[in-house]
Amino acid sequence: MQGWIEGFQESIDFIEQNLTDELDIEAIADKAALSPFYYQRIFGALCGVTVGEYIRARRMTLAAQELTSKDIKVIDVAIKYGYDSPDSFAKAFQKFHGITPSQAREPGAALRSFAPLHIRITMEGGTMLDYRIVEKAPFTIVGVKRPFNSETSYQEIPKFWDEWLAQGENRSIKGTFGVCIDMRGKDFDYWIADLYFPWEDIPEGCETRCIPGSLWAQFPCTMSTLQETNTKIWSEWLPALNGYSLLGEYDIEVYLPPEEGSDEMSVYIWVPLKKD
Repeated sequence: MQGWIEGFQESIDFIEQNLTDELDIEAIADKAALSPFYYQRIFGALCGVTVGEYIRARRMTLAAQELTSKDIKVIDVAIKYGYDSPDSFAKAFQKFHGITPSQAREPGAALRSFAPLHIRITMEGGTMLDYRIVEKAPFTIVGVKRPFNSETSYQEIPKFWDEWLAQGENRSIKGTFGVCIDMRGKDFDYWIADLYFPWEDIPEGCETRCIPGSLWAQFPCTMSTLQETNTKIWSEWLPALNGYSLLGEYDIEVYLPPEEGSDEMSVYIWVPLKKD
């Protein structure tokens, strides 16, 4: 566990050391020995912000400090922290601090500060998180997919589901699975899908995709506890995991009809693993 935390802290230190350079998510994730897909998932759960939001907040903090303490042109600060023009920098600056770069130089100007993150995980009492590890053979899904960006996916994926649900009885699939797959830097594909059998026709507008066989950690939850469970997986369960490592660059949500006596849909989060 300690080595895992140290690796993650090393990645944050790497960000801090390169805030005036172009930062690549693959290089950042490599410092933590994680894929970009899982790194961004874990970062959000541990830190409460996305990687991009953290980088922007730290750059805006340092930019304000330079503007108020040095005789430096706004354009020079803008270029130093990765902005192509004073206008784009001023817009980002005002969004973060609530005032313009020029106003920041006035005596007594109120500025915001976002301190560097230091990862420390402590066990306090312990919280219960049910799961089981099972082995599954390869299987194929059929469904519709759409590209998303990790910076906005938490807001945009629910809209994708809303659009799909709005089709009502015309839906070609039931929506048993929600699958994050094919990470490309900050971009990935999200599928709304069902289990596919080779003797079935592929509905119009749908595609198929094979999910490799592997060990899976399966976490039961409900729609109302999905986000809480997801956060606990990355911030509590994973740091304490022994004997297994994350496998691949995908994870799956499984949506099942309510169990007898319940009005709430049963949900499972599946995370692929490999034995160390």
